[in-house]
Amino acid sequence: MKLAIRRRADALPGIVGVARLDRSSTRLAGRLQPGEIAIIDHVDLDRVTAEALAAARPVAVINAQPSISGRYPNLGPELLLERDIVLIDDVGSEIFALVKDGNRLRLDGDVIWLGDEDVADGTRQTVQSIHAAMEQAKAGLSSQLEAFAVTTAEFMAQERAMLLDGVGIPDVRTYFRGRHALVVVRGHDYAKDLKALKHYIREYKPVLVGVDGGADALIEAGHKPHLIVGNMDAVSDAALATGAEVVVHAGLDGRAPGLLRVQDLGLDAIAFPTAGTAEDAALLIAHERGASLIVSVGSSGDLTEFLDRGRAGMASGFLTRLRLGDTLVDARAVSKVYRNRISGAALLLLVLAALVAIVVALAVSDVGHTYLHNVEHGWNDAVHKLRDLFS
Repeated sequence: MKLAIRRRADALPGIVGVARLDRSSTRLAGRLQPGEIAIIDHVDLDRVTAEALAAARPVAVINAQPSISGRYPNLGPELLLERDIVLIDDVGSEIFALVKDGNRLRLDGDVIWLGDEDVADGTRQTVQSIHAAMEQAKAGLSSQLEAFAVTTAEFMAQERAMLLDGVGIPDVRTYFRGRHALVVVRGHDYAKDLKALKHYIREYKPVLVGVDGGADALIEAGHKPHLIVGNMDAVSDAALATGAEVVVHAGLDGRAPGLLRVQDLGLDAIAFPTAGTAEDAALLIAHERGASLIVSVGSSGDLTEFLDRGRAGMASGFLTRLRLGDTLVDARAVSKVYRNRISGAALLLLVLAALVAIVVALAVSDVGHTYLHNVEHGWNDAVHKLRDLFS
């Protein structure tokens, strides 16, 4: 009789990890652990979301939807591959019924295994396939810009009073008047930007605003947020417990799912209903409450990143930036032009260093020896004369 031998999953080919599922990619990023496999449901994976997922260091991301649909060249898939994270695309929404949170999966090429069962298969993306898809997606830019024009008009009609007169922007207790504000989104190069701004933060002591996971980014950089704004699906309990004031981003219908989470932690929060993004809500609060300069960290920059925000985000971001005008600057611009002023302590150290250098130079040169001998001789003469005077 032939015996069937079951091999250990670790001995089989492919990548093995614990599955974590959530249809909200940003919410999943908040509880994802290193070495796990993220399962998301996200058409056109944007760079901000990919950055949040990559920060948790999963071994792979499985997307039920196409990560690049072809509507426009989105930046998230390329970022995952740059971080050596496997991306398997378009496996179908059925995976959310077939796989449970905490199941141990094995990925072998395009195929997803749960034990001995092949539960799904998709397209395993490579650098070449991503580049090819991005080239094809560039053809969709013109239609996206046309859609952007329509969406902008719709957003303006919805939020005219807020954008023009500040109606509905909450009156927070965090004091902004006449101060700089630093608004942090856990987006592209946020950690690098925060590191470059450490002298600026130390000197100007700006109001620190974390947008969802941006609050954790501030803590990781050694700072404490004063204000946290967002949907509360990508910010840790530890960040919420720092004592920062909390503003929950809500829809125009008043629904704010994140508010219940904050209240369950025993914390107070303000709801801010707006059709815009959480990032734009934070920028508008800082501007309306009188910040003299607003520095954005991890925010969208060029046209491709702007389109990467999605239609609603494009309209909100565009009109918010028009409202803020030259009050808003990018972190990279600040780090390039900023020069840390020399403190009094640094000047004293500089003078002492110069004196030491002079003494050392005199001690090792012939002219220095002569000069020191003359100084010593003059000092001795002065001492003898004082002794004669008082004897």
